[in-house]
Amino acid sequence: MRFGLTCRSCGRTMPFRPGSTRCPCGGAVRVEYDLERIAAGLSRERLKEREATMWRYAELLPVADPRRIVSLGEGWTPLVRLHHAERMLGLRGLWVKREEQNPTGSFKARGFSCALTVARGAGIRKVAVNSNGNAGSALAAYAARAGMEAYVFLPKDCPGLIVRECLDYGAHTCLVDGLIHNAGELIARGAEEQGWHHVGTLREHGRAEGKKTMGLELAEQLGWRLPDVIIYPTGGGSGIIGMWNAFHQMKELGWIEGDLPRFICVQEEGCDPLVRSFSAGGAFRPLEGGTGASPTGLRVPHPPDGEALLDILRRTSGAAVAVTREEMREGRAAFGRHGISASPEGAAAWAALIHLRDAGAIRPRDEVVLFNTAHALKYADHPAPPVPVVRDYDDWRKTAAGA
Repeated sequence: MRFGLTCRSCGRTMPFRPGSTRCPCGGAVRVEYDLERIAAGLSRERLKEREATMWRYAELLPVADPRRIVSLGEGWTPLVRLHHAERMLGLRGLWVKREEQNPTGSFKARGFSCALTVARGAGIRKVAVNSNGNAGSALAAYAARAGMEAYVFLPKDCPGLIVRECLDYGAHTCLVDGLIHNAGELIARGAEEQGWHHVGTLREHGRAEGKKTMGLELAEQLGWRLPDVIIYPTGGGSGIIGMWNAFHQMKELGWIEGDLPRFICVQEEGCDPLVRSFSAGGAFRPLEGGTGASPTGLRVPHPPDGEALLDILRRTSGAAVAVTREEMREGRAAFGRHGISASPEGAAAWAALIHLRDAGAIRPRDEVVLFNTAHALKYADHPAPPVPVVRDYDDWRKTAAGA
């Protein structure tokens, strides 16, 4: 088999299975590839002949049968250099990775293309996700493409246009009186009874592996080199874990050389568990509460693998930065002046750049890549269509039974 699973704690190897994220020892498992075999048949030169989607890297994704791929044309998003901004800020180079150009208008398309390809290959028919918004609409779209039944659970203050998207793609959509982790608890409790395959962040491998392609693309678009700094808006953080894995795999393949970028996690004040844990210098601690932050993808009080994210930040001499809601508004306006439609999350990346430059943590010689993870218009002020609001799984069962 071209890929399998390996435990990060004990090193045990095992066959790849959808949803198998823990070793019997309790350690987290990751996808490992036969890179020697891949290198024999794939080179940087051969990639030039391939389609301009994330599936140009199919050998580095956990897909056994390419005929089962669920795709809407995701990936190969523009990497736009901001010449005026880099001169204004005194940087050697500044780019924005325009993930809002993906299908469904966000980077979540990558993860669900891969996750539902894996699920489809395993014969799974019902999928469920807890989401702050963009993951929900992406799951709904890719489930529709795959002919699967989708269940989406969103916080009750999710932007109305995103709720509408989920409904338009045919997903069973419900609002939860709580935050994203409360919605996740509902799915976990009902998964066996309802036959749901849980595709929440780091609940299976496809989403992080799909987001890994952001790192593969970034290196290829920069001529097989990496920037000095990556500033990434961080909720669950699977994109950072995916890109970290991608960079190491490219090194083993001989595609890139040199140091890895310094990863910067950006969160909003009011829901910044990574920032607090990083500053404290110890183990990761989830945040109790988190309701002080905006209803965006940054509002994740309990990232599923916060310890892995802290480890990546420390290994790359990176940082974790909290920005305010007002700074995010200013960041959105700044992106707009460069022709970029930035979501609040993407705007937070700009705000973090200003923070770090002013503090001297980003230097004039640095090359920096910002990730704009979604389109601004998804957050336009629009009332949510009428959908059920529930407290927990028991409440949902009653609501579903009466539907």
